[in-house]
Amino acid sequence: MTEKELILLGFEKSEEKEVESEFHYYTYTVADGFELISNASDETEDEKSWNEDDNGWFVEFFNSDPTIRFTDASEVKALINLINKNIIKD
Repeated sequence: MTEKELILLGFEKSEEKEVESEFHYYTYTVADGFELISNASDETEDEKSWNEDDNGWFVEFFNSDPTIRFTDASEVKALINLINKNIIKD
C-alpha cells in the first residue's frame, strides 16, 4: 500500500517528534473506540516487499488482539465502505 492511497482513503496524518527521530502515521476513525492505524513512516522500509507498488505501508485495527492487518488498499476501501454502510445513525 502507498502513502498516497492512505490519503485517498481518508486517513488523517499524525506527526510525532521525539528526541532522536521524527515520524508520522495515519489513522481513520470509524467510530468512538474503533480506529484503523497505519504503521509509522520510519517502519515502512522494513515492510517493503518484492512488489514495486508496495511502499511498505499497512493498516491495522488499533489495539486489537489478535492483530488484524491489511496491506491492500482495495481491501481497506471495501472494509471502510462496508462499515460505513452499516453504521446506525441516531
